[in-house]
Amino acid sequence: MGKRLKLKDGTIVPGSTTVAGLLDKPFLIKWANDLGKKGIDYMSYVNATARKGTMIHSILESHNTHTSVDLGAYTDEDIETGIFIFNEHYMKWEGSHKVEPIFCEKDLVSEEYKFGGIIDFYCKLDDKYTVVDYKTSKSISNEHILQVSSYIQLLKENGYQVDQLLILNVKKERDQELEERYVSIEDSKPYWEIFKNLLNVYWLKKQLKWDDYKKEKGEKEDGSKKSSQSN
Repeated sequence: MGKRLKLKDGTIVPGSTTVAGLLDKPFLIKWANDLGKKGIDYMSYVNATARKGTMIHSILESHNTHTSVDLGAYTDEDIETGIFIFNEHYMKWEGSHKVEPIFCEKDLVSEEYKFGGIIDFYCKLDDKYTVVDYKTSKSISNEHILQVSSYIQLLKENGYQVDQLLILNVKKERDQELEERYVSIEDSKPYWEIFKNLLNVYWLKKQLKWDDYKKEKGEKEDGSKKSSQSN
């Protein structure tokens, strides 16, 4: 379970990732089906790639905060790959910019809109106040921009200046170059509008006790019926 984000009155609010996740992603079904056809177990594959992504995030956080990182939970092969990617791809990117860290992995909440998020990295990048969100995906998607667009509200509401957004996709394979996507404040506005509508859907579902109703009807999270066992 992810970290719980709360308002000042103790109300638990959704994170940006949860809200953005309300968008339908039909391509994931085809992707999982394709893995199955290749004889690859879907959950094992997801867990392995998620583990690599978490490790890369940990290495980047350690670098930005000048702290040590515990890599004891990872295989030697994963660690060697992670360190290679950091040295050969991330440091190459950082070396071509002026980076002044301000904070990383900081929890912020919006009292106005009732949601929260964890900021990967906030810095002055080439003299611009920048929200940096690290991804470890095959490519940068609109869903990523949707999520990060909400961080502008979180930062500004909490007194921080934001000049631009940067999604930095640090890919998990040695031969894959780092991918970057800058998003201006103006270009982020339509994504923020979509996010606010999804946030409204989230709270309406809470009001209707949507998940409780599904449990009463004996439905799984994907909407299919649970099988009942006869005594």
